[in-house]
Amino acid sequence: MQAKVMSPITAEDERIAKLIVDSAFTVHKALGAGLLESVYEACFCHELEKRGLKYKRQVVVPLVYDGIKFAEGFRIDVLVEGHVVCELKSVEKMENVYLAQTLTYLKLTGNRLGFLGCVCKIQNSG
Repeated sequence: MQAKVMSPITAEDERIAKLIVDSAFTVHKALGAGLLESVYEACFCHELEKRGLKYKRQVVVPLVYDGIKFAEGFRIDVLVEGHVVCELKSVEKMENVYLAQTLTYLKLTGNRLGFLGCVCKIQNSG
């Protein structure tokens, strides 16, 4: 089976992506690690808004399985401009399952662009 070749993202999506990354770094720089995910989400969305981006928080996406639509699908933390999936994590350490989750959300929604933002606690070795 041959891999599907995708076209490059558009210049507009590139612009949106840069603003998303800038928003995430601004929040991380200001707050550091150790807060609840919901706090980072609220501040991240504030930064998106300051940059003129539209977003929706905690977007419920139903799951269709075997021809049946289940309300117990999943929630995208932040959906930017209607098509960029942003998953935020405030965890002890980054795990592969978080990347898998984000990739699955992209697949199930048909969206191409997504970000996984992780604010991880710094382990003190002393």
